[in-house]
Amino acid sequence: MNFKQAAGIQAAEAVASGMKVGLGTGSTVYYTILELGRRMKEEGLRFTGVPTSEATEKLALELGIPLAELSELEPLDVTIDGADEVTQGLDLIKGGGAAHFREKMVAAVSKRLVIVADESKAVGKLGAFTVPVEIAAYGWRSTAKRVEAAGCRAVRREREGQPIVTDNGNYVLDCDFGLIDDPGALDRQLKGLLGVLETGLFVGMADAAYVAGPEGVRVMRREAGERS
Repeated sequence: MNFKQAAGIQAAEAVASGMKVGLGTGSTVYYTILELGRRMKEEGLRFTGVPTSEATEKLALELGIPLAELSELEPLDVTIDGADEVTQGLDLIKGGGAAHFREKMVAAVSKRLVIVADESKAVGKLGAFTVPVEIAAYGWRSTAKRVEAAGCRAVRREREGQPIVTDNGNYVLDCDFGLIDDPGALDRQLKGLLGVLETGLFVGMADAAYVAGPEGVRVMRREAGERS
């Protein structure tokens, strides 16, 4: 069993029958969703999910997981999702899969946000991974200039010379700010720029992180009352 699989499977323990569950996106939470599908089939687990991407929706439907729209279920009991970076204080960079807009919307209406990751994602300070910023496709070059004026080098995410288009029909800028001293302030600054829809900075949102390494899965938890 690899580290991602170990973290993903153990985090599935956060889901109990009757819950309303946000289903994240990415290569680690993929194993959580598989485990939830197994528990439904073998243990009789019953819950309803809200997917954060079209890829997650497809996987969940293949496993027979019942799904609903976010507005039909909120508030959610728990969301389980991955991260590209996670600090000891449980601040995150997300968006390597270009799903961070939906992921943040789902996380924001969840009573708990549980993160799954392998130990390579655990960092002392955010910023080694570039910050994904979802922007409107219209006038994107002008938006990129405004984002770069905030202190970064911004590159439109592309594949084979063509822009990556999110499930929402937008573009993603990968922004190198270096190590980030105040991710909350940076998040607020970027979201105040015309053309910026959302950032991959998740500050004060996560409640726990399951981080897997050679010695097993360690659980990092936010202290009571710390979630913003």
